[in-house]
Amino acid sequence: MDLKALYRNIVNEHNLHPTHKDLPEGASLILRGVNPSCGDDIELALKLEDGKITGGGFTGSGCAISQASVDMMLDLVIGQTEEEARRLMDMFARMIRGEASDEDLEALDEAAALADIAHMPARVKCATLGWRTLGKMLDPEINS
Repeated sequence: MDLKALYRNIVNEHNLHPTHKDLPEGASLILRGVNPSCGDDIELALKLEDGKITGGGFTGSGCAISQASVDMMLDLVIGQTEEEARRLMDMFARMIRGEASDEDLEALDEAAALADIAHMPARVKCATLGWRTLGKMLDPEINS
């Protein structure tokens, strides 16, 4: 199996069998994210305890890329501090711009399967919807 086929399989698995497609009880933050250009629409929820993301989930609908990306993002950020989640968001943004280092790609784990999105401008908003929503949730000005 070539690398592109492996990446397609990872995206398909997260889209068809998402681990986090459910809103957790007792969520600290819930925010809707919408991509009006294609109709992707999610509701992202996080449980925060002492600056650490202890749980999370999402609901909504959209293309395979948007749904898989938010599921992979939650795999990465649950269990992390808010600071580490911001660091992962920065790595993901660099990857989408085609500027990620090998270390970034390794840290992004399965989310690195979306690296080719850098060459598909029409899909960038799909891949970044969950990440942008997470960024708004963790913005201190929004949460104060």
